[in-house]
Amino acid sequence: MGGPGLCCLASSGDRPVLYASGQSILIARLVVHRARDTTRLASIERSHISHFFCQVVEAALATQLKPHQEKSNFIIKTPKGTRDLSPEQMVVREKILDMVVSCFKRHGAKGLDTPAFELKEMLTEKYGEDSGLIYDLKDQGGELLSLRYDLTVPFARYLAMNKVKKMKRYHVGKVWRRESPTIAQGRYREFCQCDFDIAGQFDPMIPDAECLKIICEILSGLQLGDFLIKVNDRRILDGIFAVCGVPESKFHAICSSVDKLDKMSWKDVRHEMVAKKGLAAEVADRIWDYVQCHGGVSLVKQMFQDPRLSQNKQALEGLGDLKLLFEYLTLFGIAEKISFDLSLARGLDYYTGVIYEAVLLQTPAHAEEEPLNVGSVAAGGRYDGLVGMFDPKGHNVPCVGLSIGVERIFSIVEQRMKTFGEKIRTTETQVFVATPQKNFLQERLKLIAELWDAGIKAELMYKNNPKLLTQLHYCENTGIPLVVIIGEQELKEGVIKLRSVASREEVAITRENLVAEIQKRLSES
Repeated sequence: MGGPGLCCLASSGDRPVLYASGQSILIARLVVHRARDTTRLASIERSHISHFFCQVVEAALATQLKPHQEKSNFIIKTPKGTRDLSPEQMVVREKILDMVVSCFKRHGAKGLDTPAFELKEMLTEKYGEDSGLIYDLKDQGGELLSLRYDLTVPFARYLAMNKVKKMKRYHVGKVWRRESPTIAQGRYREFCQCDFDIAGQFDPMIPDAECLKIICEILSGLQLGDFLIKVNDRRILDGIFAVCGVPESKFHAICSSVDKLDKMSWKDVRHEMVAKKGLAAEVADRIWDYVQCHGGVSLVKQMFQDPRLSQNKQALEGLGDLKLLFEYLTLFGIAEKISFDLSLARGLDYYTGVIYEAVLLQTPAHAEEEPLNVGSVAAGGRYDGLVGMFDPKGHNVPCVGLSIGVERIFSIVEQRMKTFGEKIRTTETQVFVATPQKNFLQERLKLIAELWDAGIKAELMYKNNPKLLTQLHYCENTGIPLVVIIGEQELKEGVIKLRSVASREEVAITRENLVAEIQKRLSES
C-alpha cells in the first residue's frame, strides 16, 4: 500500500491493481509538470518514489499526451452539407436577398422570425416521407426539440398560437434537412429559405395568382434566363388517383412517387409504385396516361371533358380553380410563363390545393455560359388545413405561399461570375483618409470622425506613419472611389486635398465644404 492519499493496491488474481486517488493524480501531474518531458522524468531518482507512484506519474503523463496525439489527426473542415461564405460570396448573397425581400415588401408583406428549433411534436406528421430528414436535438432539459425543416410549419404554429386570422408575411431564415447534399446543384443540409405567405379567408385564387406573379417578378429581376412555372392542384391529383383505382390509404405514398418524376424515369417511378408500395401495375399505367400531360388553359378545358376525371368532385373543384387562376394570370400578363403540368405533385403532405414549382429552362441567359441543372428555383402552394393541426379546436386559417430557392439561385450566379471573371467589391467604403507625412494620426482620426458623423462610409490605415503610396494602392485594389489627404501644407492652408482614385486628379477643398463636396460627387457617381 502506498502513502496516505496517494494510491492503494488491491489484488485481482495474481495481478496487482493500482487505484489512484484524485490527490495522487494531482501530485503526479505536479511531478510531470516539473519534469516537463519524458526524458527529464526518466532522470528522476526512482529510489525516492515508490514503484506504484511512478505508475501514477506515467499514467498522468500518458493522459496529458493523448489530447496532443489526437489533435495531430484532427481535420479542420465544415460539417457535411454546409459551407462558409467568403466576403465576396456574402456581397452576392446580400444583393439576391435584398432583391427578393424588396419584392415581398412591394406586395405588402410584414417581416416575421421564429426559433431555429421547435418542439419535436410540432414538426412530426407534417412532412410525410420527408419527416425522416428532420434533425432531432439531444434532450437538454425535458423538451424534445428538432431543428426546423422549413419556414411554413413554424408560420402555421405562430398563427394558431397567437390566434391570427389574417396576415401577409415574409420570412428569411436558415432551415436544416438530413438529406444527401449535392453541392454543385445548390443542395445543402443547412440552407436559407425566403418565404412569402398570405393567410386568411379570401375570394378564390386571388392570393394564389399574386404568389405566382411574385415568383415571376423575382426570377425576371435576377436575370437568370428563361423560366417556366409548373402548376397543378392536389385535388386534381387525388381525383386522378381515385379514378385510376388507387386505394385512398395509398394516396400520399403514390403522390410522393409521382413527385420524383423530375428526378427519375417513369420506369423507375412505376417500379417504386408497384414493387415497393404494392400498387397494381395496371393502376400505375393508368396514372401515367394522365401525369405525362402538360399544357396551358386548353389542357384545363380538356380535363373538364375527360370521361373519368369529370366524374370526380375533387378534381372538378381543382379544375374550376385552375381555370379561374389562368384568368387572373392573363390579367397579370404572366400566363405564358405558366404550364399546367399533371406530373407536378409537391411531396409535402400539408398541401391541399393549387401547387406550383418554377424551373429554369436549360438555355442559359448568356451564350458563353454552360447550362446548370439546379432543379426548381421556387415553389409553393395552398395549405388550408395546416393551421388547424395546431389549433386546440381545429380552427383553420386558409394559407397560400411560396419559397425562393436562394442557394440554387446563388449557385447559378456564382457560376456566371466565374464564367465572366466578374470582380466583386467586398466593402462599401466611399472615402479613404490618407496622409503623406508622419505624426498625423490625430488629424486623420479627427477628420474621419467628421466623415462618419456625416454618414459617409470611410476608413483609414491602422498605422501611425503609413506610406502614401501604400494607402493609394489599397484604394485602387479595393475600389474605394475617393481619397482625402491631409498633411502639413493642407493644415496650414486650412484645406483638404480630395483625390479621385480613378482619374488621379486632386483638388483642394476648404475643410468646411469638404463633406458637401464629397456628398455631391458620390451622388453623381
